[in-house]
Amino acid sequence: MIEWVPLASGARPVPRPVAAPLVWAGAFGGALTLVALLNGTVGAGRPGPALVALSLLAALLGLCARFTAAPGTALLCWLSLNGFAIPPAGTLTWAGRRDALWLACLLGAALVGTALARLVHARAAYRRLGTETGAEPTEPGLGDV
Repeated sequence: MIEWVPLASGARPVPRPVAAPLVWAGAFGGALTLVALLNGTVGAGRPGPALVALSLLAALLGLCARFTAAPGTALLCWLSLNGFAIPPAGTLTWAGRRDALWLACLLGAALVGTALARLVHARAAYRRLGTETGAEPTEPGLGDV
């Protein structure tokens, strides 16, 4: 008879975040690609869709990054947004409130992605530790119904 046994025993570690330079390389390449794609489909001079797409990219990159990578990710996405999504293309400008809002939006998206990943990993680690000791972790209030 075949008996199935797990290959690894003990608690599995929480996944380690990707190094910041790799996240920044992904932000640089991904932001340029997204802006070029949006300029080709939607047209240049419409930063709204580009800001939404770059915010989603920053959040996705935040899922595998450390908190320290968030400012660099936001800055690289903003450089692509400011340099190529608004006319004149290829020229960096600073328009005060607008660019500060864009930077805050991109930074917030990167931080939300990173915080979400940390919460998911912490919850998974808690559940694994609970099953290691034989006790099933329960959430308060669920068994009272």
